[in-house]
Amino acid sequence: MDALVTSIVDAPGFREDAGGALRPSRDEAEAAVRTLIRWAGDDPGREGLAGTPDRVLRAYGEWFGGYEEDPVALLERTFGESGGYDGIVLLRDIRFVSHCEHHMAPVLGRAHVAYLPGARVVGISKLTRIVELYARRLQIQERMTAQIADAIETVLRPRGVAVAVEATHGCMVTRGVHKPGAVMVTSRMLGAFRDRPEIRAEFLSAAGLDRRETAAGNLFG
Repeated sequence: MDALVTSIVDAPGFREDAGGALRPSRDEAEAAVRTLIRWAGDDPGREGLAGTPDRVLRAYGEWFGGYEEDPVALLERTFGESGGYDGIVLLRDIRFVSHCEHHMAPVLGRAHVAYLPGARVVGISKLTRIVELYARRLQIQERMTAQIADAIETVLRPRGVAVAVEATHGCMVTRGVHKPGAVMVTSRMLGAFRDRPEIRAEFLSAAGLDRRETAAGNLFG
């Protein structure tokens, strides 16, 4: 992780962002943090805040490191020997931290990821990492859910993919409507999970999503 953070925040000069525009330098980014501190009404030069711009950039390097990773490269190493297994592969309760693109407030949740293998399977750690890859970007939950499912389908070519995400959004808890405990649930079903109700029901039951209570309900307290 330290190498990833360094690659994001310490590289000299300008780099392109996801849209092809030039990214600001580190010095410019730190100056922007100091401007926000002044806008908030405090003095960026006082002892407790003097090191904050550097700390913020290092935190951003970790929180938004997903822009530096390639989902295809992450998933393309697969294994052909599965012993003839043809059932659902499910990894549930993958905790993640993301940030909403509207307020840059934290989004805390769990993802449940499943697929029906075709000819090949992927190491289960890769399912966790594909969630992290897309979570560590400025996001909306709907798009993140679709991106995870679509990446797995595109690279693995399984018989089906199911992704469900439960999350609590800081922009609803700490501002605006102030509704702690509200949980947003999104899902994307592809292939057999979309076309065969019994397989979809098996996924929902195994992930615990057929019960009314949700896993993310206490993430913000």
